[in-house]
Amino acid sequence: MIENIQFEVAKNTDIEGVLALQNLYLVSNMTEEEKASGFVTTPFSVEQLQEVIRQEGLFIAKDDNKIIAYIFAASWQYFSQWAIFNHMTPMLHGLSFKDFKMTDTNTFQYGPICIDKKYREKGLINPFFDFMRTHLVKRFPVSITFINKTNLPSQKAHIEKLKWSLIGDFQFNNNNYFILAYDMSQPSI
Repeated sequence: MIENIQFEVAKNTDIEGVLALQNLYLVSNMTEEEKASGFVTTPFSVEQLQEVIRQEGLFIAKDDNKIIAYIFAASWQYFSQWAIFNHMTPMLHGLSFKDFKMTDTNTFQYGPICIDKKYREKGLINPFFDFMRTHLVKRFPVSITFINKTNLPSQKAHIEKLKWSLIGDFQFNNNNYFILAYDMSQPSI
């Protein structure tokens, strides 16, 4: 199924497709039953998408020209427009991962990632992640992300399949999150 998938750095012409996929899996649009399969929590506007595209921080997967997955990967400065990221950024200095001294300039925020449920468990996540990784490894040695502790599919995908390292946790707005890190010099495939 994934042999025909194309990976691309997103362009402004991809915004409509990204928004359509986002709306399907946005936590606020889902039932409790649907959330069990995974969800994204951060809604992005057209303007926010245009800015992350300008920074070359949005990656997409297409099947027959339809966007079936996306990955956001941008600077902490970009993500500072959301309160949760401002809560996380000061934590970077106190986190430990390999021999890296993590700051808000040598790490970046990875995520959200969203994959259409028809394409999950098909081997897409590793090559898609690696496509993003090869584009950002020259700028950032470490990637940081956080996952809601109730989002078990995302935990499994990142810890078991992609081999992210669990380096901490935190609470924000009555939710509990894991903090994970990834050494960008390591292929995920």
